[in-house]
Amino acid sequence: MTLRIFNEIRQADARLAAEFPEVEVIDHRSGVPDGARGDVLFGGWGAHAAAAVASGVQWVQLSGTGFDGISAEVLAAPIVTCARGASAIPISEYVLAAMLNFEKNFPHNWLSRAPDHWNFQRMGSLAGKTLGLVGLGGIGERIARLAIAFEMNVVAVRRRTELGSPIPGCAVVGTFEELVGVADHIVLAAPGTQRTHHLINAKTIALMKPGAHIVNIARGTLIDQDALRGALDSGHVGRASLDTVDPEPLPAEHWLYEHPRVVVTPHSSWSSEAFFDAAVGIFCQNLRRYIDGAPLLYAIDRAEGY
Repeated sequence: MTLRIFNEIRQADARLAAEFPEVEVIDHRSGVPDGARGDVLFGGWGAHAAAAVASGVQWVQLSGTGFDGISAEVLAAPIVTCARGASAIPISEYVLAAMLNFEKNFPHNWLSRAPDHWNFQRMGSLAGKTLGLVGLGGIGERIARLAIAFEMNVVAVRRRTELGSPIPGCAVVGTFEELVGVADHIVLAAPGTQRTHHLINAKTIALMKPGAHIVNIARGTLIDQDALRGALDSGHVGRASLDTVDPEPLPAEHWLYEHPRVVVTPHSSWSSEAFFDAAVGIFCQNLRRYIDGAPLLYAIDRAEGY
């Protein structure tokens, strides 16, 4: 019997045709064709993903890592795997850009008119600063490697402290409170779960170094935004660089858009061809395993939420 794949990721079309000529690929981006049935779904985010799964799909390969935005119907498939680490390159580069912008005081230090004096700007440096990294999965690991290359001190917290750090030069500490007390830049790279809900709150903000910079590329729910607002107003938090917020999309008149100490991007830190290449690569690797009857990589843990 021919294996049938519902594919909603355009970047996968050519590679699937070249590497798996024996399978039937069904494009359901405009809707599931009448009477079509599939065995596998690649994507999971599309408007027609639930209908595809309802046709009899046995395995869903998500194109991303987090699945808090995936419908319950899609997650009900017998097997669900994710593309863990596929976004590590673009997101880690986003984080480095955010930290450099903060240290160099961009865009405020860009000139729009002739200044009274040249050579007057004073800028910071990442070298010698401490990065506090929350989460040490595929994304966190790459952020740590890049930060170390910039001669930063890197400390991290992870759910399973006993695993230690796979990155030389990155130390794992026991608690989040310990991390925020020493960090100049705090980067949130952990999944959005009940355990991480409002990890940044009034109590943990009070423990931060004055002027600390918070970067959130995880989920908006990790931050109590009301507590953050007070800390930004007082200057205790120097800047918040937020690629994820709560809610998403953010309402048009939300205070985060206008606050002088906030930089907001529309949950796009993952977006690059590097991400799609990696996600398609993970799917093709898992598809070969599926065809061969081998265990699949990166099965989701529904109980843990990632």
